[in-house]
Amino acid sequence: MRRKDRRITEAETFSILEKGEFGVLSTASATNEPYGVPLNYCVIGQSIYFHCAREGRKLDHIAANPRASFCVVGATRVLPDQFGTQYECCIVEGSVSEALGAEKQRALEGLLHKYSAAYFPEGLNYIERLGNQTRVFRIALESVSGKARR
Repeated sequence: MRRKDRRITEAETFSILEKGEFGVLSTASATNEPYGVPLNYCVIGQSIYFHCAREGRKLDHIAANPRASFCVVGATRVLPDQFGTQYECCIVEGSVSEALGAEKQRALEGLLHKYSAAYFPEGLNYIERLGNQTRVFRIALESVSGKARR
């Protein structure tokens, strides 16, 4: 991190990660073609979980190279008179692997708790009906860093 004066604590970093509405997953193909895609996610323990379709570009990249970066931007405010921005963000690096069985169910329930808590029973029915039409992946948190300008 170049601006070490903006480094935030691990607790602050995890707070940004847990409260974020979405993050950007960055991957690289077998030929090093970069790809970044915004997605919903949840944090369970030392892992980030996301769900997706059964096939697609991000899955092709993950199959070729499971290393990924995940970025979450928290609160921001442009400071026009200072030619700057107040911000908080975190970046995670880790390996991506598919979550199956009980781990997949736990992740889907984690997503329900985060995004649809008031509709949890209906969400469980939704998962039961359509859960086999989605895949779930886990990013194992190997490196986590955060910074802010407040």
